[in-house]
Amino acid sequence: MRLEAGHVKARAAELGFDLCGIARAGALDPEPLRRWLSNGWAADLGYMRERLDERLDPRRLLEGAASVIIVAAGYGPAPGEPEPPPDALVVARYARRRDYHNALLKPLRKLAAWLRARGARAYAEVDAGAVAEKAWAQRAGLGWIGKNGCLINERWGSWLLLGALVTDLALEPDAEHPDRCGDCRLCIPACPTGAIPEPRFVDARRCLAYHTIEHRGPIPEDVAARAGGRVFGCDACQDVCPWNRRAAPVKLVSLRVKPELVALRGVLELTEASARARFEGTPLMRAGRDGLVRSALAVAPSPRAQAERLRRDPSPGVRIEAGRALDRQGW
Repeated sequence: MRLEAGHVKARAAELGFDLCGIARAGALDPEPLRRWLSNGWAADLGYMRERLDERLDPRRLLEGAASVIIVAAGYGPAPGEPEPPPDALVVARYARRRDYHNALLKPLRKLAAWLRARGARAYAEVDAGAVAEKAWAQRAGLGWIGKNGCLINERWGSWLLLGALVTDLALEPDAEHPDRCGDCRLCIPACPTGAIPEPRFVDARRCLAYHTIEHRGPIPEDVAARAGGRVFGCDACQDVCPWNRRAAPVKLVSLRVKPELVALRGVLELTEASARARFEGTPLMRAGRDGLVRSALAVAPSPRAQAERLRRDPSPGVRIEAGRALDRQGW
């Protein structure tokens, strides 16, 4: 049987994905990525400067590549899902659940194996390879890249997690999705640190998500002062998006919220062992114990005794932020 696009989409749905779209493999417009990099908006995300040719053309990832298949799983709020109280250390919505890399990669690999069993070759990745997932998702008709830099779908809003398959199987492509942001600019002023210098570009040097997840050094004081207790990631630009007001709730069981991750308590008391026991298998381990403690010291008031203790912490980042916490409060 000759595989058609409909067969692939049906199999993706069987594996639990909410969306599946297909684009013809080819070169992407290099200008947006190169401009983002040349303006310094990538901060020290060195990996984004690597494998540029592959990022811009999936045919360099897989010889004979003919199609790019993008799958997505929504993680919109479910009825009755808890929300963090006003005084909490807040975790971004995507991170309040199992690590999406694992949750999506297992079914994506099953989809790749299904293709290979039918004679196709396939390269699969979830946010850890050299595929520009958002650009390909727009080409594959799953949504459009909004002014906050997130992919937005009419049904799922921007609460979407993406996976990509590059295959030598020639499939009927979907039509590219039109831009539906219109004149709306709510996300740009909503960013607490001014990290959206212009529509569809995010300056990582100002972004709370970058500083609390990826960055390992001290958090700039003016950025930390605007964090509002966000200790891991930031949803400010998504929370105001009109498309998210009616987003469908999460369906994939492995992506359901873990209530203990909605708001964090006792972060300043974490040890390596206790952090691993609490957060193993979740996105929070990207920051690890040192990153979480460092961010908590930076974005929220700290008791004097804890700050003084952490000023002698083995982690340089923790020591710096503990000293800053003491200075801010005049101790």
